[in-house]
Amino acid sequence: MSQARPTSPGTLAGELRVGANRLVRKLRHQRGQADLPEHQFVVLTALNKFGPMTPGALADLEGVRPPSMTRTVNALVEHGFVSKLANDQDKRQITVQLTPQGRNEIKETRRRRDAWLTKQLGSLSPEDRQTLAQASELLKRIAGH
Repeated sequence: MSQARPTSPGTLAGELRVGANRLVRKLRHQRGQADLPEHQFVVLTALNKFGPMTPGALADLEGVRPPSMTRTVNALVEHGFVSKLANDQDKRQITVQLTPQGRNEIKETRRRRDAWLTKQLGSLSPEDRQTLAQASELLKRIAGH
């Protein structure tokens, strides 16, 4: 590990922001078989977590405009990762549902990301991994989880 750095909140905030952003970028490069763009993968994980949703609800959840979400959903349909179901009460409305292929893509992407990170962590000393374990708990607390 490098030398101790000043730990004022402002200095530490900058260091954490840079380190976290670099790590996230590296992890996002580890993709599943389909090599989906991150915004499409995020939609798959939202459907996996929350269940079937309308494109409008997905757009609200992800903070994008409905036409953008419609394009994303259509691309995922083409891959076979989601399906569109007609709403029984309102035939104009559709619901987007994750398919088994979509679940497999999520699993494969997470497996590849975990494998990459495991390899990186394996190159660290046990002391550094212990420090990261403690930092992980602090980061979760800061993030409110």
